[in-house]
Amino acid sequence: MYIALNAGALGIKATLERQLELAASNGFKGVYVDIGVVSKIGIDRVSAMFKEKGLVPAAWSFPFDLLGDERSYEKGLAELPRTADMAKQLGCLRTSTYILSFSDTLPWEKNYELHVKRIAPAAEILAERGCLLGLEFLGPKTLREGHRYEFIHTMEGMLELCRSVGTGNMGLLLDSWHWYTSHGTVDELEGLAGEDVVDVHVNDAPEGVPIDEQVDNVRRMPGETGVIDIAGFLRALDKAGYAGPVMAEPFVAELGRMRDEEAARLTAESLRKIWSMAKLKL
Repeated sequence: MYIALNAGALGIKATLERQLELAASNGFKGVYVDIGVVSKIGIDRVSAMFKEKGLVPAAWSFPFDLLGDERSYEKGLAELPRTADMAKQLGCLRTSTYILSFSDTLPWEKNYELHVKRIAPAAEILAERGCLLGLEFLGPKTLREGHRYEFIHTMEGMLELCRSVGTGNMGLLLDSWHWYTSHGTVDELEGLAGEDVVDVHVNDAPEGVPIDEQVDNVRRMPGETGVIDIAGFLRALDKAGYAGPVMAEPFVAELGRMRDEEAARLTAESLRKIWSMAKLKL
């Protein structure tokens, strides 16, 4: 596994060319890409830009809402083959999305059935092009409160959904925040295989807040507080053989107010810090 820059997650608003410059100068190995931007610039040009900086395209965001209204879902599904073809040409074979941990209209069983029905056609399109689809579970109890029905909010629950879809190209978008707030354990992580994980996000949690009172968008930089056992998290992924990107998603507003260079530098330092904490080599 390797560290990758996701500029948007840090509040950095920059062109792809600038993102690649920031990544290369701060020791990142990959950069997350916006396929819409790739379409505008062109595959050949983008590939050359990555090659020039010695970087790899890490992953791309899944482009539509799997649980949106029927019309928007069908439109997204119709456009997905073209998007996935571009990603394949670029050599960027990982894409992910999140799954809400609640519903106000559907009980668990009906919601589960709908997710399988909606995800399967998209996953099949991706599988035909060698692309992987990661699903993120949302752990915080505070996200589920006030909603009528709960839905999947644990690692094992999301892996079960992947198995139910059954296309063979699915796994987790595993976020250390959601793992922690779901009361996940390192022992559970050590049961993973490398192919169970498509993408990884890292961060930390504020001190002095009970797990079930943690609020999703109030986080800390990776390794900042030590509330999340990030060393155990990374060691378990390394042991599983995960070979994909790892990005910081700290939701720290101060980063977005910094100069781009400073935000990228501090993020790279935090990622190197947690690698050192886990006693792993970058």
